[in-house]
Amino acid sequence: MKINFVIPCLLGLEKLIADEMKELGAENVVSENGRVLFSGDEHILARANICSRYAERIQILVGTFEALSFEELFQGTKSLPWEQWIGSYDAFPVKGYSLNSALFSVSDCQSIIKKAVVERLKSKYGISWFEETGPVHQIQFSIMKNKVSLLLDTSGYGLHKRGYRLESNGAPMKETLAASLCNLARLRPYHTLYDPMCGSGTILIEGAMMVNNMAPGVNRNFTAERWDQIDESIWLTERERARSLKTTDSQFVAYGSDIDEKSLEVAMANAKRAGVEKFITFEKRDIRDFRKKSEKGTVICNPPYGERLLDLKQAEDLYKTMGKCFNQERGWAYNVISPSEDFEAFFGRKADKRRKLYNGMIKCQLYMYFK
Repeated sequence: MKINFVIPCLLGLEKLIADEMKELGAENVVSENGRVLFSGDEHILARANICSRYAERIQILVGTFEALSFEELFQGTKSLPWEQWIGSYDAFPVKGYSLNSALFSVSDCQSIIKKAVVERLKSKYGISWFEETGPVHQIQFSIMKNKVSLLLDTSGYGLHKRGYRLESNGAPMKETLAASLCNLARLRPYHTLYDPMCGSGTILIEGAMMVNNMAPGVNRNFTAERWDQIDESIWLTERERARSLKTTDSQFVAYGSDIDEKSLEVAMANAKRAGVEKFITFEKRDIRDFRKKSEKGTVICNPPYGERLLDLKQAEDLYKTMGKCFNQERGWAYNVISPSEDFEAFFGRKADKRRKLYNGMIKCQLYMYFK
């Protein structure tokens, strides 16, 4: 069955996610501001959930239409084939948002969409009451400039929840963003990766998983696995496929350091749960004592800053220290994510490339030095 999908994504990651979906075998891949659209079958649904490093969740696009009134919203929703996905016992809660649209009351939209789906399913199943005791089929709506998109979430917990990070430091970076940084830094299996402010180790772990082709979602569950509409064998097949692609002869090496001993303990435990502990060496070390342990290296780090852990003056002093430690040298690349527009001034030199990204809700730049 051909299915249309949507991946909502942080601004700046659209192309990266679109390229990933193409590599996974998706069809009709299109990237737009804040989302990526594609199509495929049930295998692509499972594969995208299990294998995507950068997407936050995979949603089925049930349909789109324009609505300027609640009657149009009701009729447009009712006309869609909800019975393809929602059984007579399944739960189907509704949530969403509306922006720059005539229908601005989210709670009213929520109740009208719910009522319309119920009316559609009543006519298809010939019943008047839905127990909703079965698997959850979360309906998500977005109304932007009067265009309604109705979706079903297949992931459940966000895909950044790989399962290895049970605890973290004070301001953890999402696993999906950490993986994105590794991609943008062009990390390769023959590189030596460094994170001298590693916190709970997320960048190092995601880097090790990426270069060894370890599927990030292979050991977790997804809400669509409980749906009767998708055969269990599809999930088994896709997990076997993902595991078969894992690299077994990697020479990859990574080094992580931090001044906080508790963070290092957490990082080591996380790396072990992720199955990458043999690739990463952790040690307690201040950034001022940063040491290169290889002829060439790729540094990727997410330093604490004013809006996260340090006050502004401390953050600026840290950037100056980094500029001294991360000296220009052939074969070395430095990648630092920061919200500071003045980072380059304190670091001491202009970046060779800058990339706009969001760390949570904080607008940042990825400052890249590789020349």
